[in-house]
Amino acid sequence: MSTSSSKKSTSANNLKNDRLLRALLREPVDRTPIWVMRQAGRYLPEYRATRSQAGSFLDLCHNPELACEVTMQPLERFPLDAAILFSDILTVPDAMGLGLYFTEGEGPRFKHPVRSEQDIKRLAVPDPEQDLGYVMDAVRLIRRELGGRVPLIGFSGSPWTLATYMVEGGSTKVFANTKGLLFDRPDLMHHLLNTLADAVTAYLTAQVAAGAQSLMIFDTWGGMLSARDYQEFSLQYMEKIISNLPREADGRRVPVVVFTKGGGLWLEAIANCGCDAVGLDWTVDIGDARQRIGDRVALQGNMDPCVLYASPERIRTEVAYILERYGKGNGHVFNLGHGIHPGINPEHTAALVEAVHELSIPYHQNN
Repeated sequence: MSTSSSKKSTSANNLKNDRLLRALLREPVDRTPIWVMRQAGRYLPEYRATRSQAGSFLDLCHNPELACEVTMQPLERFPLDAAILFSDILTVPDAMGLGLYFTEGEGPRFKHPVRSEQDIKRLAVPDPEQDLGYVMDAVRLIRRELGGRVPLIGFSGSPWTLATYMVEGGSTKVFANTKGLLFDRPDLMHHLLNTLADAVTAYLTAQVAAGAQSLMIFDTWGGMLSARDYQEFSLQYMEKIISNLPREADGRRVPVVVFTKGGGLWLEAIANCGCDAVGLDWTVDIGDARQRIGDRVALQGNMDPCVLYASPERIRTEVAYILERYGKGNGHVFNLGHGIHPGINPEHTAALVEAVHELSIPYHQNN
């Protein structure tokens, strides 16, 4: 045990590329770091081959060796500044016994959605090592495979986002059951969100113990709430999680990023929740966001993923614009404003990474 712990500490403190961790803490870097949401995914032919080998998306998630393989695939193609654990945000409710499955064209579904008081109050917090051990095994394997090359990002869905899938039984556009529960039985919704906050805290804490060096909370559906309800039913639970997470491992701070899709109206409140960085979707001007937030936290984002359908020249122009809008100084991690689309040409992703690294250098000189 002491030997493996020593090895992990050594690799953490001797990261060959720690731009991501430094940028998230608003420390000086030589160029803006970049990683891409869903960077391991269907746009890569090697990913599709590995998924076919696994049998299904869920089988791929449940296999630590294959999850490690697909996590590493984009790093072999592109000089990215971070790896992100290959998994799914719905692993936590799946471990609660809801019976996660995927259907072609419909996305994730649950066999046992939770809608009644009995459904909600019988939910228990999963044990990360026992019930989600395949995720922790993947984290450990990826850290070993990375060998200090770049940092590893761990993640979870936010309590509100997880709750929407659990109550609806899958994806939705109207959130009828979830919002019906929120408005009619706020006490039950708070009970569910408290349970999920405890589960996410345990899950992310275990990821850090297994080797994650930065964390991200995906609040995919927070933007579906009103300003008042966002504060009460989403943000306060992310704040609770962050306040209970380990913020240091291997002698370095573990930065936390909060990404609320559609959360541009509430950037100041998100920046005050205890996170180190705020993720921006593409509907927000990053220059305006920086003015609003100041130097309280770093910013991550925020190119429209659909720009990657355009030519490399157009991609380069968009990168230049976003870098200019952010301006000189520290605290910017370049990313898309949401996940990369399956139909993207990998050569366009290569053009994106190259443009960010090349064009960002002047913004970090004389800092």
